[in-house]
Amino acid sequence: MDKLYKTKHEKFFAHTHNTWGHKWGYKDTKFILNEDGSVRMGGDRYELCGADLPDLIPYIEEMLGIIIDPNDTLPEVENKPVRDAQINEPFMNKVKSTFPEDRYSINDEDRLIHSHGQTTSEEVYKVLYSEVKRNIDLVFYIESEEEAVQLINLADQFDICLVPFGGGTSVSSALIIPESETRMVVAVDMRRMDKIEWINEEDRRVCVQAGITGSRMEELLGEKGFTVGHEPDSIELSTLGGWIATNASGMKKNRYGNIEDIVENVTMVSPNGTIEQVDPIIRASIGIKPQNILFGSEGNLGIITKAILKIHKKPEVHKYNSAVFPNWETGLKFLYELSKTNFIPASVRLVDNVQFRFGQALKSRTTGIHKYIDSMKKFVLLNIKGYDPYQMCASTFVMEGTKDEVAYQEKNISKLALACGGIIGGEENGKRGYLLTFAIAYIRDFLTDFHVIGETMETSVPWSKIKSTCDAATEKLYELHEKYNFPGKPYMSYRIPQIYHTGVCIYFMLGMSVKGIPNPEDIFGSIEHEIRKVIMENGGSISHHHGVGKLRKDFMGKTLSQSSIDLIKNIKKVHDPKNIFGIRNNVFAD
Repeated sequence: MDKLYKTKHEKFFAHTHNTWGHKWGYKDTKFILNEDGSVRMGGDRYELCGADLPDLIPYIEEMLGIIIDPNDTLPEVENKPVRDAQINEPFMNKVKSTFPEDRYSINDEDRLIHSHGQTTSEEVYKVLYSEVKRNIDLVFYIESEEEAVQLINLADQFDICLVPFGGGTSVSSALIIPESETRMVVAVDMRRMDKIEWINEEDRRVCVQAGITGSRMEELLGEKGFTVGHEPDSIELSTLGGWIATNASGMKKNRYGNIEDIVENVTMVSPNGTIEQVDPIIRASIGIKPQNILFGSEGNLGIITKAILKIHKKPEVHKYNSAVFPNWETGLKFLYELSKTNFIPASVRLVDNVQFRFGQALKSRTTGIHKYIDSMKKFVLLNIKGYDPYQMCASTFVMEGTKDEVAYQEKNISKLALACGGIIGGEENGKRGYLLTFAIAYIRDFLTDFHVIGETMETSVPWSKIKSTCDAATEKLYELHEKYNFPGKPYMSYRIPQIYHTGVCIYFMLGMSVKGIPNPEDIFGSIEHEIRKVIMENGGSISHHHGVGKLRKDFMGKTLSQSSIDLIKNIKKVHDPKNIFGIRNNVFAD
């Protein structure tokens, strides 16, 4: 068993970090509107960076039925209001005498960053253009499991509310402080606990601290030739502890599993002691497994400090491919048939026509031979194959494994796509299909400046209910858009990013212009609530991987029986009788 070197770096503080803080992502990256109407993604982190995108604004204008006015932008609140910290003096004095000064912060910007997540209407819009109702009172930067125990003991002694904080990427309003909370509230930022404690190459296990981000973990493991393989869209910013707390899913789950398949042991420090298995267990029949309760616990039970994960040798081959289908129904048929086979790739996605055209709008200007090749591809699709540009959709694949494994997958996937009426789109288009993954949240923030609110929603749904769920969600959005008299047209697109034996995950993207609408974030939030309602009425679930938080709390009664809810609440009462972890998500929400 090898011990990995614990890398030294400057102490992490959120308000001095290289991320935006309130918006999504990194400070060196954002979309910029050029004078000629094209758009450029600044920075150099992503393949899209530096390229001029002439078709993005025309696409947005066409889909929303509006004109983007570069001179009419929504002014961000410059001096964002932060309410005075509510300090419990005896607790604060004890913190100062127990911990080094660099462990905690009462900096206003630090407190505000930790007072919200990334839910568009409920959090980001309010912090940028209005105000957050309740702020974190103190930020504590934890550095060890021992410090977690000490902090919880102090919180128990002085009646303090603790809120675990990972990457701040939650999109379920999980980080909103309950209005009913009257105690001092302390955010426990985990990001200094970002080390790999040990790696066992023979048993293919690794023990990792919970504050590590996905990209950092993959970087460190990659130096040893290993990977965990868990790649959520937020991999750059989200943390291991956050993945467990939300029961997350990654795009390559077909090869590596969802988070509950990857994790063998979780350690959580709580008011009632440490919850963990004594040793990681490959698979065992031990009765009720307390560790299972920690998946999806959403900050309600304690602080997740570390986990033991399965690791894999980095694949010999990593390859993209794609297929284009004449319509959504044909693409769905392909996915359904693929789900029955033994050549399912690490990742497979199907995007509808609206999102397919979105991807095309993210192409840079082409000249010379590249322009000629693009025009020939379009000619073949539209004139020879007869595809309708307003009906066609695309599927993209990521294949990983040995050369033989990938060759087998590619050969059979191509054969199946052709048999289902599609054509092969090639590796470059497959790779491009995943570019939107890292760009979409930056695009959200860019468009918000021009009075456009956008959000994503996801659900899991049986194969037989895919059409009815998508149709119902789209119809409800159009109905509510008209009801509230929003300008232009609403935007709705969807993709299937995950397939299962019995169904799929559907990922919706919705948006609309809110220009001239007072308090649009509140109306948009109610629209999202109504769409979730019809999704569930038509066979969809409350959430596939985003979690419940407070955003979807009203639907838990349609998800679990009352006795199941009572069981969870009773576990909480015994486990945390003073409600130290009082963020009140899921069934505990007000």
